[in-house]
Amino acid sequence: MTYLVWDEATGQAAVIDPALDFDARSGKLAAASADAILAFAAERGLKIVYVLETHAHADHLSAADHIRRATGAAVVIGDQITRVQNHFAKVFAAADVVPDGSAFDRLAADGDRLPLGESEIIVLHTPGHTPACVTYLIDGAAYVGDTLFMPDYGTARTDFPGGDAATLYRSIRRILDLPPETKIFVGHDYLSGDRTTYAWETNVAEERAGNVHVRDGIGEAEFVQRRQARDAALPAPNLLLPSLQVNIRGGRLPPAEDGRVFLKLPVS
Repeated sequence: MTYLVWDEATGQAAVIDPALDFDARSGKLAAASADAILAFAAERGLKIVYVLETHAHADHLSAADHIRRATGAAVVIGDQITRVQNHFAKVFAAADVVPDGSAFDRLAADGDRLPLGESEIIVLHTPGHTPACVTYLIDGAAYVGDTLFMPDYGTARTDFPGGDAATLYRSIRRILDLPPETKIFVGHDYLSGDRTTYAWETNVAEERAGNVHVRDGIGEAEFVQRRQARDAALPAPNLLLPSLQVNIRGGRLPPAEDGRVFLKLPVS
């Protein structure tokens, strides 16, 4: 999911986790989804000032740079992205990637506050899925990326480099310590066996009462055991390798070679 959030008084807006349209079978890349967001904002007179990345995604190619070039918005990500860049720059032999976060415009630390017109964006560092995961708190809502899902599906996987189940548990408890009425907007919805309609909004009270992995009463040790067992059975995301090559570059494609851009497929 991509979210567009704006301040009613000033029209300043932030796009959260925008995605490019990529067909891995053909290598075709387009920006129709991101352009639809730009058009929606333009129709309403909104000025996009931030692109907020919750983490370096492993399931889609970020449209952050596309939106930055179209609007001048600053691309924001958690300051621990340097750890992710350092790991994957080596995996892809990406000599152009400097693991200092400079591919992004602002590295956000826990507790940072970003002005959004008369509103404010508060940053929570919520690692565990990846080291760089952050949650953005805006006007009584938490945009949690992949950290937490709908109550009947549970929580993020923790088997990516730098992921850790115990760390994820503690991060989620920080989110669940927010006021019970706090809205939670998730980055994905994976339908459970009991539900056939997609949903992306829940709240702290619902998560504390019913999240299948981390509801109240489930302690850290139990969560870690269940999370690690679940992760051991999960396949890698389909777009893991192409997406990370773009996302550690802040949404930019790798440098062209002989006039063409290539995404690498390391063989292990």
